[in-house]
Amino acid sequence: MNLEISTPLPQLAQRLSATPRGARLARRLTASSLAEWGYSYDSEPNETAQLLVSELATNAVTHGRVPGRDFELRLALLPEADTLRVEVSDPRGDRPLKTLRAAPWDEHGRGLIVVDALARTWGVRERIVGKTVWAELPLTPEKRGGPGTP
Repeated sequence: MNLEISTPLPQLAQRLSATPRGARLARRLTASSLAEWGYSYDSEPNETAQLLVSELATNAVTHGRVPGRDFELRLALLPEADTLRVEVSDPRGDRPLKTLRAAPWDEHGRGLIVVDALARTWGVRERIVGKTVWAELPLTPEKRGGPGTP
């Protein structure tokens, strides 16, 4: 019998309405979760994570929406790698992700370019219903601040 006690990873899992309001809430939940985990609201890791989640949630709402179905946000802090894992799942599996190329005159299509620039690695995996777009964001130790840190 293993008597070792393990501490669960800091994480968040939340279903949100597939609306612009749900995408805004995903960004706010990300900001408050990272602040709770020691990355202040105005720190670079927190602001970068908010931007990353904003792009993925907006894509889920814009391209992955199925009427009457939510999207899901999952965040997990991986302390051994000093990494934030972000997962955004939507119910739409019939639409493959578009390429990472957008013409300069295109009004849309730059979200995944932003994700590619911010994330250490990212990808897509199929689900029974829909897909999950995931990304891993490096969190720099020297920029980490705890409660009460200036």
